[in-house]
Amino acid sequence: MDRQAFKVTLTVGLIAVSLFSTHIASAQLAPNPHESRGELLYSTHCIGCHTTEIHWRDKKLATDWAALKDQVRRWSSNTGLAWGDDDIVLVTRHLNALYYHFPVAGQQTGSSGPSSLPVSVIRSPARG
Repeated sequence: MDRQAFKVTLTVGLIAVSLFSTHIASAQLAPNPHESRGELLYSTHCIGCHTTEIHWRDKKLATDWAALKDQVRRWSSNTGLAWGDDDIVLVTRHLNALYYHFPVAGQQTGSSGPSSLPVSVIRSPARG
């Protein structure tokens, strides 16, 4: 192999390795498309204090869908998160699906969006 062919082969190889490395790095940083916005909000802002035990305790304050939603709203306010109605409903849905399983027949009227938004939505710049 002459010098020119070696340079071309080396250049092509380095480009291929670079592209492959970039692809691997971006795949590792990509959000989980199966994680709902409610789940992401809860795991980011609540799970530090609210372990699963709080949802299973005998004296829990959430006894139905409306009470659960009220508790999510209360803690959003208490912690200064100031979530809007859509985010409160999404977190309430996540908790209800995971722990409570309360019937929600028509009581989810606070949300105009889908029940599960991609994680990329929350990673976008803050809404003004």
